[in-house]
Amino acid sequence: QVQLVESGGGLVQAGGSLRLSCTASGRPFSNYAMGWFRQAPGKEREVVATISWSATSTYYADSVKGRFTISRDNAKNTVYLQMNSLKPEDTAVYYCAASGLSYATNMDAYAYWGQGTQVTVSS
Repeated sequence: QVQLVESGGGLVQAGGSLRLSCTASGRPFSNYAMGWFRQAPGKEREVVATISWSATSTYYADSVKGRFTISRDNAKNTVYLQMNSLKPEDTAVYYCAASGLSYATNMDAYAYWGQGTQVTVSS
């Protein structure tokens, strides 16, 4: 089992930045691919970004490319999502998730989920 706790969400104006953090406990963090996903009201959950266990591979949704950066620190059991140039359409609950695979971009591959953190971007 892997337990995940997100932090760093909040209210920010359009054009601003936030950094989300997700700290894991349980099984060795370095064995897992990690991902950030989001769900806006009335919409399905979607992938935002994923990173391989070794951090050598990353994936970004087209909607966030060039604005968001995913990274991880295996020594701290933490994965980050740096979000810049935020837009109102980025408003959502953001979830951190872990996959038993070394790298995964499909949401179905992620078995362990955090409770989510709200990000609200005002116009």
